[in-house]
Parts: sequence; C-alpha cells; structure tokens
Amino acid sequence: MLRVGAIVCCSMLLLAAWTVPTRGDSIPEAKARLLEDVKYLASDELEGRGVGTKGLTVAAEFIRDQFAKAGLAVDRVNGGAFQKFDLVTGAKLTEPNSLQFVGPNNETIELKMGEDYEACSFAGPGSFDAEVVFCGYGVEAKDDGYDDFAGIDIAGKVVVMVRRTPRQADTKAAHSLFRHADLKSKMNQAVTRKAAAVVFVNDYYTGRKAAEKRKEDLAKATDGVTAAAEEYTAVDLKETEKVTAARNKLVAAVNQLKAVRKSIESANDDALMKFGYAGHGDAKVLPPAFHVTQKRADQLLAGLGKKLDELETAIDQDFKPRSAIIPGWKVRGALSMEKVRADVFNVIGVIDGDGPLADETVVIGAHYDHVGRGGQNSLAPGSTEIHNGADDNASGTVALLELARRFALAAKVKKPARRIVFMAFTGEELGLLGSARYCREPVFPLEKTVAMLNMDMVGRLKEDNKLIVYGTGTSPRWAPELEKFNGSALKLIFKPEGFGPSDHSSFYAKKIPVLHFFTGEHPDYHRPTDDWDKLNIDGIARVTELIEKMAASTIEAAERPAYVEVKGTAQPTRGGSRPYVGTIPEFGNEEPGYSVSGAAPGSPAEKGGLKGGDRIVKFGGTAVANLDDFDAALRKFKGGDEVEVVVIRNKAEVKLKMVLDPPK
Repeated sequence: MLRVGAIVCCSMLLLAAWTVPTRGDSIPEAKARLLEDVKYLASDELEGRGVGTKGLTVAAEFIRDQFAKAGLAVDRVNGGAFQKFDLVTGAKLTEPNSLQFVGPNNETIELKMGEDYEACSFAGPGSFDAEVVFCGYGVEAKDDGYDDFAGIDIAGKVVVMVRRTPRQADTKAAHSLFRHADLKSKMNQAVTRKAAAVVFVNDYYTGRKAAEKRKEDLAKATDGVTAAAEEYTAVDLKETEKVTAARNKLVAAVNQLKAVRKSIESANDDALMKFGYAGHGDAKVLPPAFHVTQKRADQLLAGLGKKLDELETAIDQDFKPRSAIIPGWKVRGALSMEKVRADVFNVIGVIDGDGPLADETVVIGAHYDHVGRGGQNSLAPGSTEIHNGADDNASGTVALLELARRFALAAKVKKPARRIVFMAFTGEELGLLGSARYCREPVFPLEKTVAMLNMDMVGRLKEDNKLIVYGTGTSPRWAPELEKFNGSALKLIFKPEGFGPSDHSSFYAKKIPVLHFFTGEHPDYHRPTDDWDKLNIDGIARVTELIEKMAASTIEAAERPAYVEVKGTAQPTRGGSRPYVGTIPEFGNEEPGYSVSGAAPGSPAEKGGLKGGDRIVKFGGTAVANLDDFDAALRKFKGGDEVEVVVIRNKAEVKLKMVLDPPK
C-alpha cells in the first residue's frame, strides 16, 4: 500500500506541473466545443454512423481533421490516420435463385420470388433436391416437455418449420419457450441435424392477433370520431375559439380513422420476410433457407392430409409435436448470394513522448460507430429511423476529442513522458471489431502499451452523479488515484473486472491494465430517441476532467501501472439467464465457429482448458457457426451441467469438458 501511495503522490506532483497549460482554456469554452461536436456527430447528416454508411466515413474524416487541428500527428498509419480494414455488412442476391415443389406424380409447382417466397439472407447459398419433412416449430425444448425433432431424421432433407413457438396465447409457456423462437436458433437446429435446406412459414396465431388489434384500433378510432363530432355539435357557434378547437379535434379524429382504415386495407398477415431481414449468415456452414406463404405451405402439407392452421391448432391443444415426413413430395431449389463488404477505419492521432519512457504508450479511446437505421442492434423493433447515438457513443467521441485538444496544448509547453495514442474505434457495435483489429495489428507495440482508458456512453450523468468505472481492479494504482483525483465530485461505482462490454476488453485480453468510463444505460439506448438534446454536457465535461487527471498521472508516472488478473467478466446491466462460461470473444474472425481470445480467470472455460485462439465449433452436441449459435446452444443448459466442447486449435480438433456456473 505504501508503494501505491508513493506513486499517487509523485503522479500528483507531475500532474500539477504538466497539465497547467490546459487550464488556459475556460470551462465554458470547453463545454461549447463538446456541444458543437456532439450536435454534429449525432446529426441526421451522419446517418447514425452505421457500418457501411457514408455517414460513418464522414465521421472518421471529421475526427481525423479535429486531431490534426489540435496538433496531433495523423500520419502514423502508413502515412495517414486511418487503420483501414473491411467488414461484412450484409448479403446480396445473385443468380440463380429458384424454388419448386414436386408432387407424387412429378407435378412441378414453380414458386415466384416476391410473390410465393423470399430467399433468407441469414442462410447460406447452395442447391438441393430432396424429400421434405414437416418439423413443427423447429423447437427442441426438452426441459419444457416439447421436442419437434424427437423420433424424426431430417439429415439430407428439406425441413418445413413454422415461425415462433407453440402456445403463444399461454403467457407462461410463451415466456419459457421464447428463446427458441429466434430464426438463428431454428437454423442452428437444421445445421446440427444436417438438413439440406429450410422452408419457413408464418404461424397463424400472430396473424390473428394482428387482425384483432386492427379491429380494436378501428373501433377506438370510430368512437373517437363520434365523441369529437358530439363535442363539436355541442359548442355554441358564437364561441369561435371553442368552435375552432373542437373542429381541429374532429379533423384529427377523422384523420386517425382514415389512417386506421388505410392500414387495414394494406394489411398482410402472411407477409414474407424481405431478403436482408435478420442479418446475414455464414455461407460456409448454413444450408439455404426460404420463406414461403401459408398458401404454398398448405400445398405441401396436403401430403399429410392437413393444413397448417389445423396442425398449429392441434399442437397448441395437446402440446405434442406433429413432425412427419411428407410422403411423395420433394422440394428442389437454389439460393445464390454473396457477402457485401465495406471499408471501415480506426482513426488514430498521436502525441509523441520525450525522455526515457518515450517508447511506451498510453491509449485513450472511444468508439465512434453506431447502428445506422437500426436493424438487428436496435431495441426499437422494425424501426428504420436514423439512430443518432448521441450518448452511444458520440458522447465518448467528443470527450476523446476534447482530451486530445487539452493534451496537445500541454505538449506545446512540455512533451509528455510517454507517447499518447488517441484512437476512435469503428465496429464496436458489431462486436469490438475495431479494437480487436488494432490489438491484432498494433501500430505501436502492445508490450510497450502500459494502459488503455476508454469512454463509452458518458453523456447521461444523472442527478445522483453516478459514474461507473470498469477495470478498477486491473492495476493496484487505479482505485486510490480515482478517489484522490475525484474527491467528492462524482459518485464513483467501481467495477474491478477488465473484461466488459466495450473496447477496453480487447486490450485487457492482451494483459494491459484498463479503465472504462460509463454513466449508465437509459430508455433511449439503441433507439432512435438517443439524441443530443438529452445529453448532460456539464456531466461530459466533469467526466472528461477526471479522465484527464487519470491519463496525465499514468503518462507521467515513473513506473508503468502493474497489471492484475481479475476473475470474471463485468456484465452489461441488462443481464441474462444463460449459465456462465467465461469465454472472451475474438471478433472479426470469419472462419466458421466462435473464436475466443481467451478465458476469464477462474471461469469454467479456463478450468476446462480453453485457450486464446481456440475456435468453438460444437457446444454440448450443437454445431456452432458463430457467436449467435454459441449463445443459443448455451441456453439449453443450466449451472452445474457438464458440457463437452469441441474446438479447433492449430487446425486440429480438440475436445474439452466444462462444468458451467450459474448465471452471473
């Protein structure tokens, strides 16, 4: 403890001497810069800074230009500021694409794309000509006493699956089975059982509920017009203001009724999933998949002497599967598509150090990407509005720019003891891809990188002044310094774990001490309503002040922060019901499977022998093509279960066993 205290005192003296020049800039001017920057980065012009959008590139150029204007070197990545790489952003259809049903007498029914069926982008390309099996909802829920795959072999066959789950009207059953409704979970079942292709069809329950809702909306809108008309006719015509108000209310009610009627006229309770829905799949692993209309599905199911609605009703009544080979029928077809890729950039600005520690580096970072117009990462289902991501993470990005300006100003008077690398990461929303790429291809040696400070969502400081700081246990110096520099300004919540929900995890996986600053989640998280006018600019300024002090102390300290291995992973506040494994993802690897950069200390993964660089391809007997598959497979188990895990290690297959922990 004495040694840590001595370091803190020494650091404070250096801090006082080194950062005085930054105080020449007034606090109001700093806040004005933060506000101006965040208004721009969170504007519609930047299209939600989604990967693959022009707006994300414009944001990268803006950050580079601000780094350069502040005086940072922006030529350290092959002569520029951009660490460039490309990402898969989706898929597009190519040729050929076809789907045919072949009946008992070789009668061929040619289905039309866009009318009878749509291709599924979350599948893989390929052609097939095989027998067909009806497999209910494609659900394996043995703990709930339901399994569509019991006693049926789907290997090499085309599988017809109904969307969602049985007994949706039963709230308890629907909640228990909800995790099996995901399309990727159903595709995972098909992969595990080696199906040739999948044919999805809409369930009837969802359509009936939608029709009931429209009927309720129509009745409500009609009642609204009646009430408004009665109010209007009751007004004394001499009271012109009341007449105008009542008339406006009646007009609004009539317009609402028209809108409801229009929606009823255009309603389609058997709408097909458009290509691109639910993302893109792994072409190397997944079978082709299509979505057909209920009418076309009934043509196949006639081979069982039933219609889809009858089968769905029967399953709901007795909670027993109706899976069966459809005699005499085959399905043939082809799905052709290719991945769509986009260039993305980490933006890097540098202030060189001076003296014996100049070859050591402190990284200060924040991700600048967001989710564009929503999609899979939106928490507003179906929304196509621009998600401006003011808090997530324009707030962290503007704090990064402000810190760059302050340290650059100080460096004009006296250069820092260590190199400072300011880094705006891309691809965080897709899985820490930018920071993972930097840690695989570092511009400056990671063994000489002494610390990483990260900012992600620092824009919503509340009245309680709560600031959550992750990674406080990753070096013995962090906690005492945070308390010293903060005083009573903010209510600090310490999270000791170095692995957590942002880019600092990539650096901690390389045994680098980290700190990650976060003001907490809110109802606008990953929704179109995360706009700049809801930010606490004063709060961003206060958080930036604390980070400036911590960074300056780390940069100037005679000794680099000691690294501490902390068990566990800090979880986002949303939590979950999965058992705990402790794998640390290695994002950006496009090989089939779930690649890991390591295992959390003391976790089931570490105890089971999992190592960094392993690629999980099977978990508890379920094939794993990606992180989503791993998540779906994990949900089948509970704490205390022993699971066999198959990994690819140095191109060879290795079998491991892990005993899972309860959810953290």
